[in-house]
Amino acid sequence: MSDFLLRDARLVDLDGGGTADRPVDVRIVEGIVAEVAPRLPAEGLPEVAADGRWLMPGLWDQHVHLTQWSLTAARLDLARARSAEQAVTAVRERLAAWPDLPVIGWGHRPTDWPEEPLVSMLDAIDTDQPIVLIAGDGHHGWLNSVALMTFALPSREGVVSEREWFAAYARLATLPGDAGTGPDAILRTQEQAAALGVVGVTDLEFSGGPDAWIDRWGAGAGLLRVRAATYADGLDAVIERGLRTGDPLPGCDDRARMGPLKIISDGSLNTRTAWCCDPYAGPAPLGFPQGQPNQTPEELRHLLRRAADHGLDVAVHAIGDRAVSEALDAIADTGARGSIEHAQLVRRDDVRRMAELGVTASVQPAHLVDDRDATDRLWPGRGERCFAFRWMLDDGVTLALGSDAPVAALDPWLAVAAAVHRTVDGREPWYVEQAITLREALSASTDGRGTVGTGHPADLVLLDDDPLGSWAGRLPAPAVAATWVGGRLVHGDL
Repeated sequence: MSDFLLRDARLVDLDGGGTADRPVDVRIVEGIVAEVAPRLPAEGLPEVAADGRWLMPGLWDQHVHLTQWSLTAARLDLARARSAEQAVTAVRERLAAWPDLPVIGWGHRPTDWPEEPLVSMLDAIDTDQPIVLIAGDGHHGWLNSVALMTFALPSREGVVSEREWFAAYARLATLPGDAGTGPDAILRTQEQAAALGVVGVTDLEFSGGPDAWIDRWGAGAGLLRVRAATYADGLDAVIERGLRTGDPLPGCDDRARMGPLKIISDGSLNTRTAWCCDPYAGPAPLGFPQGQPNQTPEELRHLLRRAADHGLDVAVHAIGDRAVSEALDAIADTGARGSIEHAQLVRRDDVRRMAELGVTASVQPAHLVDDRDATDRLWPGRGERCFAFRWMLDDGVTLALGSDAPVAALDPWLAVAAAVHRTVDGREPWYVEQAITLREALSASTDGRGTVGTGHPADLVLLDDDPLGSWAGRLPAPAVAATWVGGRLVHGDL
């Protein structure tokens, strides 16, 4: 059902215009909000009772790796490992339970471990199975020698990191027992997101890109709105098809569209590879005390120009302040448009440049909870410039919230809570001067939509409580009564 009349809904006042507290009716026609007013005539449309619940635009997660998020539930959770020894013990226990299956682990963060993770530690486990342990930030894999050979990677003692790891990641699908990437699994993942009020995602998965979503749509696994990114290795194919950002993908309806060109311009904090203006504290195990870029300036500009010339937005991963500055230089030189992904450590002048260039800050607030200790240790004295959401809004930068799932949970309410309170784990707020208001955080989670109004797509979520009132940005999330995408009910039983 995409045409209906929603009776007696209260509008969540995202615009701050003092929306009246009395309920209104919302007419949905052909997937669009056609009219919002009290006591509308039904005009033959089916009626759905909101019963005074609260209506707002559906939520978006603007940065996910959906295949990885779908796979995470079946993987060995290493988030609580506090040393390489603990991680190895967990692997031994998994193999004792399932000796005939590879071990795929996720979530370890070795920055504060007392020892470096080494291939020989995993090789000491008595198994012929591949062991692949993926870091919590997704930027490296710790593999045993069997896995290195399986993935056709050179032998080594350290981890597989950054570009080499991203290129190898797709080979996980070749391992037996690593289910979770089929249409049914991807559909279940979307259903779980819809239950949280999510209506759309920007999928920045390392492999598959638009073709993966074309295949899923053909297999009946389309539920939410999806913007499917490409990386540099798929750029030629996208250009040859004439796909531009925002175009419907071939063979799909208008919910599946071409997304941006994703460029990973630097590394991450926990691997000490994010490119910074100042050195990291402590040793530089990779020989780069300030981190390092993943492209030369010429390579970065070449990619940006190709994107701009062919109608593609860009999503430039830049975590360190030097990476952010260099990305903005390149965007200014090439006329590219799009977003800086993460923008985790920034200088105030560069925030102002983001506003001047019209660059969106695509940020993941839950990371400030996970990375606060590593930030204080590795970037001492720089914490006040991390996750600088207040600066960004004050300087006129457009914010778009996301999760970076599976690095954090695909949960927009978690992102909102972290952005507003600068903590969600009972600790004191972290640099609370960079907090934003609840209305600002919710607005940054709705793909640019404000209070529900005429002409909006009927991508809507109906909540049991006013998120700007009694919820107050404290977890758990408000109860979601219904979620619609293009007027079609994707969650709930109204």
